Amino acid sequence: MEITTSTAATNNNGSPANSVSPDLEKGPPIAVEPVTTSSSDVSPLPQRSIIPIALKTWNDKIENLAGFEARGITRVLPEERHGTSLSTDFQMGFLWFSANLTANILAVGFLGPLVFSLGFVDSAMCAVFGSFLGCVLAAYMSIWGAQSGNRTMVVARFFMGYWPSKICALLNIVIMVGYSMINCIIGGQILSAVSGGSMSIVVGIIIIAGISWAIAVFGMSMFHAYERWAWAPQLLVLFVLVGSAGPKFDASVVSVGSSSAIAANRLSFFSLCLSVPGSWASASSDYFVYYPENTPKWKPFLFTLSGLTLAVTFMNLLGIGLASGIASNENWSAAFDISSGALILAGYDGLRGFGKFCGSIVALGLIANNVPSTYSAALGFQMLGRYPNMVPRYLWTCVVVGIYFICGMVGRNSLFLIFQNFLALMGYWVTVFVSIVLEEHVLFKWNIGFDWSAWADKKRLPMGFAALTAFLVGWAGCIISMYQVYYVGPIATLVGEYGADLGIWVGCGFALITYPPLRLLELKFVGR
Repeated sequence: MEITTSTAATNNNGSPANSVSPDLEKGPPIAVEPVTTSSSDVSPLPQRSIIPIALKTWNDKIENLAGFEARGITRVLPEERHGTSLSTDFQMGFLWFSANLTANILAVGFLGPLVFSLGFVDSAMCAVFGSFLGCVLAAYMSIWGAQSGNRTMVVARFFMGYWPSKICALLNIVIMVGYSMINCIIGGQILSAVSGGSMSIVVGIIIIAGISWAIAVFGMSMFHAYERWAWAPQLLVLFVLVGSAGPKFDASVVSVGSSSAIAANRLSFFSLCLSVPGSWASASSDYFVYYPENTPKWKPFLFTLSGLTLAVTFMNLLGIGLASGIASNENWSAAFDISSGALILAGYDGLRGFGKFCGSIVALGLIANNVPSTYSAALGFQMLGRYPNMVPRYLWTCVVVGIYFICGMVGRNSLFLIFQNFLALMGYWVTVFVSIVLEEHVLFKWNIGFDWSAWADKKRLPMGFAALTAFLVGWAGCIISMYQVYYVGPIATLVGEYGADLGIWVGCGFALITYPPLRLLELKFVGR
């Protein structure tokens, strides 16, 4: 994050070190998670890396590159934070606006008319209100970054317990890698369509993944600088798309099916639209840990909510518009038969070379969504245990990019199936997790607060019995009420003629009911 003010360094005796301006993002690159008994917050001592000694010199050179973030999941202490200004406050919003003003969000809008057989108005209403609720979840979780100096999955330790939080970390890796894979596929499809089919989707996947890696591997400073301006070219070419394709949108398209079937499809699409921005809740604190500890909670909440809502709503409506015109536009229908990326490019029909240029910008814009996902997934790997935490963040970034590159290659011809099933499935656990966080915060910690210095101390963190039980019960609720191609729960079949996806709602209900009494018992008998 490019924030100009710096914190004065101190000598070993505690006195200020003159003319020293430390790179705070070089903070402990490899940390052990010690068990401490003191309430004071001390940075964990560096532990010997698993990198062979012969490569130690090269590792040091890499981590000392200008603008390179060596810090992993180690807490950013209050005295290590950057200063803020009006521009850095707005940067919170720009980050989310850039990261979600992308074609993958646009493609979600396709699903309303094309998969759920909803009309233009029904799709638009579900998208607007569903995505807003998901944005609220992400905005709520964003408040903990500056308050604690901890990454989101480290913050999860204070709500889920030390060991159960690793389940959330693993699921977060899956969700971030999954979205990055989808981004690569869509980007590859668009670039292939721009070339007229002469360039394969595989080459496009390589381009998107490669540039995403180059930015994410440097860490916070680089990707904040990128996200600060990535929205500008995206917004311009998307306005061109609105002007070019907008007259062909068909707002008269109506929902198909009986009233009960339409109601079920509305609920399913609403839930899906909630899942997409809501998935950021498992990572939204990651990007604000260098902000001051006294940052008001309303700032990250409001700026995250504003940036995320504006971008997701605009892109969803644009996608719904393109999908609504397929039935009445043969060119669009033919393009969609090729790929969703080809449909996006077809929206620029009539603009010739300039339209292809705009399509290329739309494809490259997916990098803005890939970078934070890649960054958070790499941190997630460090959360999995002592030895994964000893591997530098930049190496995990390489692993993450390699995983979603391979997955994108394999799944490049099954994008809609991935969308319809993966997005909803990942939304289940995030909403259950946020439900537990909200109840712990409001019911048990509202007037007490948290001792963030205990981030690595198992003896001072909750045991997590109540949270784990509520999480599993919530998951059970999701399973018996989910509606997916591969499985339909018994409760899901009770809605409409064919069923509806109730996973989020039943799962959250089960968790919300289960957690408070179990937590009271845990506090009574365990004490933490």
